[in-house]
Amino acid sequence: MTETGGDAAGYRLSQIGVMVNFIAILPGMAFPILALTFGVQNSNFGGVSVPLMVAAWLAFSVIYFALSWVRFRYYTGDADIRIESGILSRSARSIPFDRIQDVGIEENFLARIFGLAEVKFETGSGKGDEGKLSYVTTQEAGRLRTLVRGHKAQAAADGAVHDIATGEIDTPPLYAMDSRRVLTLGFYSFSLVIFAVLGGAAQQLDFLLPFDLYDIGAWLGIAADNRSAFDDISWSARIIAAAAALLALIVIGCATGIIRTFLREYGFRLDISPRGFRRRRGLLTLTDVVMPLHRVQAATVTTGPIRRMRGWYGLKFISLASDGTNEEKGDKDHAAAPLATMREIRDILAAADIHAADDHLDYKRGQFNRGQAAWWMVPILIAILLGLAAMTGFILFAQPGWNRSVLLLLPILLIAASAMAYAGWRCSGYAMAGGQILVRHGWWRQTLTIGQMVKIQTVSIAQGPLSRALGLCQVEFGIAGGRLTIPGLKRAEARLLMAEVIRKVSAVDYSKISRHDGGPVGTTV
Repeated sequence: MTETGGDAAGYRLSQIGVMVNFIAILPGMAFPILALTFGVQNSNFGGVSVPLMVAAWLAFSVIYFALSWVRFRYYTGDADIRIESGILSRSARSIPFDRIQDVGIEENFLARIFGLAEVKFETGSGKGDEGKLSYVTTQEAGRLRTLVRGHKAQAAADGAVHDIATGEIDTPPLYAMDSRRVLTLGFYSFSLVIFAVLGGAAQQLDFLLPFDLYDIGAWLGIAADNRSAFDDISWSARIIAAAAALLALIVIGCATGIIRTFLREYGFRLDISPRGFRRRRGLLTLTDVVMPLHRVQAATVTTGPIRRMRGWYGLKFISLASDGTNEEKGDKDHAAAPLATMREIRDILAAADIHAADDHLDYKRGQFNRGQAAWWMVPILIAILLGLAAMTGFILFAQPGWNRSVLLLLPILLIAASAMAYAGWRCSGYAMAGGQILVRHGWWRQTLTIGQMVKIQTVSIAQGPLSRALGLCQVEFGIAGGRLTIPGLKRAEARLLMAEVIRKVSAVDYSKISRHDGGPVGTTV
């Protein structure tokens, strides 16, 4: 499993990595193989040809991965790392050491069995990984990380010595999660993604079913044919069945949340060094990435009514550095503390040179007048009325006697929408203090984003059709890697806020700030 070659001849990837890459694609081939099997069993080809087709495809895949391995080389020079790849069309990519932010190391479950790791050279360009090595031995991954840090002349300043083979770090972590806290986070991370998975599987395998899964008329016919049987069920039995269904839904959601959280956050550990934050987490897929301090643009603190009662919060950074696990999905938020106390949040923010929000800070927001009420209520009402319309349509067909009962829900839903709109307005607002701008929103998922004014690059005022009709607008602060948005402001108030922010940002001496931290602010109206 050791890499061969040297600086002159170049280095190869691990031979075992060819098998790991091949095995990784097998789950994705299950559905095409099933479709091929059932698609040709009644054709002129005959079912006997299916194994031959599958064998040919598997052989082609093995040959492709083998040729890719043979044609792949990477070189470590005095000033850069060069990667050469391609079977027919060759490409050579050079990555200067001074452009590499850090070396991300990821070990999925299969790779860990064979002592392998995937290495990602992170440049913070926002265009994905500039270079990826899939796979090398964990020892080689550690060598490449040490090599990059040595060339950046910061290896001596790194206070923690990290052994990628054992995962040991010899300094106390800035923040860590034990199994009990991961379990607690799992209960809070209620998820029904399992139903999306089942729906996708049903869509892929619908040809195996003896009926059309998406024939709405057939389902309505079944409901009509069995309406008499449904009428014979007592109201108490209906209530018990509904309660049991709701309980089962809650259990499935909690179990899914716990499993997903354990797989992702198990062993979560955050360390701090002069280079930045180093995060290590994962049960089956182990990731080890670094978020450089100067690439952190803003921080987002999240909580909710239940979490806040228990004193729990979450912290993410908006950063230009690669996250390693979510970049392909477009997720630029970097989890720093998925479940932490406010004291732990404050310690992490202080390490990032961001001041935590004062509990007594006065947040400004637009006056709750007719326009503000409509701003917050309209989206909620649209969602409620769409759901009510769908439910009414079904009840009109299945149980005409329930029509009046459904109509009684309208005033109840109107009151609920008004309450949620007012709660949304109460939980929104913005404040400026200590060279920072703080924006909060959300009544159920409460979010507070803290951005340093020095990192603001643009300020803009935007209006949509609804906001224009209500005489409102929103102010957007553009930062590298994200934005801060303040909705529901009067245009005059928005212009005053824009002018104040531009005045404060323009007073900053950018000659004393790293070129990665921001630049002169621009305006857009």
